[in-house]
Amino acid sequence: MEEDQKKSRRRFLAGAGAAGVAATTGALVAPGVHAQPVGNQPPSVPEWTRVPGRGFLSPPYGQPSEFEKGVVRVLPSAPNPFPTATRTPLQSLHGSITPNGLFFERHHAGVPMIDPREHRLMLHGLVDRPLMFTLDDLVRLPSVNRVHFIECSGNSSSQWAGPGGATAQEVHGLASNAEWTGVPLAVLLEEAGARKQARWLLAEGADAAAMTRSVPMEKALDDALVVYAQNGEKLRPEQGYPIRLLLPGFEGNMSIKWLRRIKVAMEPFQTREETSTYTDLMPDGSARQFTFVMDAKSCILSPSGGQRITKRGFHEIYGIAWTGRGRIRRVEVSCDAGKTWQQARLQEPVLSMALTAFRLEWRWDGSPCVLQSRAIDETGYVQPTRKQLIEARGTASLYHYNGIQSWAIANSGEVTNVHA
Repeated sequence: MEEDQKKSRRRFLAGAGAAGVAATTGALVAPGVHAQPVGNQPPSVPEWTRVPGRGFLSPPYGQPSEFEKGVVRVLPSAPNPFPTATRTPLQSLHGSITPNGLFFERHHAGVPMIDPREHRLMLHGLVDRPLMFTLDDLVRLPSVNRVHFIECSGNSSSQWAGPGGATAQEVHGLASNAEWTGVPLAVLLEEAGARKQARWLLAEGADAAAMTRSVPMEKALDDALVVYAQNGEKLRPEQGYPIRLLLPGFEGNMSIKWLRRIKVAMEPFQTREETSTYTDLMPDGSARQFTFVMDAKSCILSPSGGQRITKRGFHEIYGIAWTGRGRIRRVEVSCDAGKTWQQARLQEPVLSMALTAFRLEWRWDGSPCVLQSRAIDETGYVQPTRKQLIEARGTASLYHYNGIQSWAIANSGEVTNVHA
């Protein structure tokens, strides 16, 4: 199969090269024959090569090309949009790291403007030594860099009833991935002398909502971080500047932004955000509580909703997969609405609780088809179909939707969001 893929690539590249020359000159040109220059295309010298470029100091903070100004976070057009959230343009990105300026945001009472010189993190409760940390205190402590995704538990919620939302951004854009820098929470708890009987802690933000969530002590001692930097620079205000909690693999609202207080206790605190909200209503009327982990999920980004395939022949199917239970072990792709599946190639590195890119070489013959992907993580969990998810949990829930995404491709090449 690998040899067939290599042959397919060679045929594609040869065809693309010939097509490129034909598009530039109007006909294939034999070696050694000079083509008539056309505009800024080879073999002409383009206009931007004839004059010096702008200087280094304009602007002082680097910006994308003006030709990429449409790659931005937007409010979703899907049903029930969050008025205080923006979504990552997943279908326009390349690789697994989300640029800071495109990382999704979600807040409950606006973004506070915090002076880092006055901000403090208080650690108290069932500890031997209650402590108060400044930002400088945290920065001088032993730190780590880790790559992890954050996903809002309400991501893709429009699909419970949908299909709602046209693009990958609108449907799945409340998920992003970054390299985080911070102090392991275990270091702070050890410094404070957390007592053995402690089983939970309360994390509280400094925003006007005073966002609070109960966190199991087991998670706090395992891989939780108090972070102050993202992708090499200090956190941005909408991401929790000057410090935030990061709980890898857990639903995003638990990674409390603008972190100001951690209280250690024996029982969960039963806050508003874990009783009246962020619970999962089941078909029998009961509600699941403390459904922390984000299950395995994947989404094809190219081709995906809102895009159009302009040519038949070779294309690379590209997408991302993630799981809150560790590493992605395998991603499978179907080009016939789930009747048959092919294993995609995972892009290294495959990291724990981080977005993983996958790719599959594919040839479109111009016929209508439905593309799907399903992720399998290292625990053996298989991403469910929408039907399987609804059979287990009904349609009254709002959170933790991870059903298989379907993109329908028409004869015209137009790609739309469907339920297959």
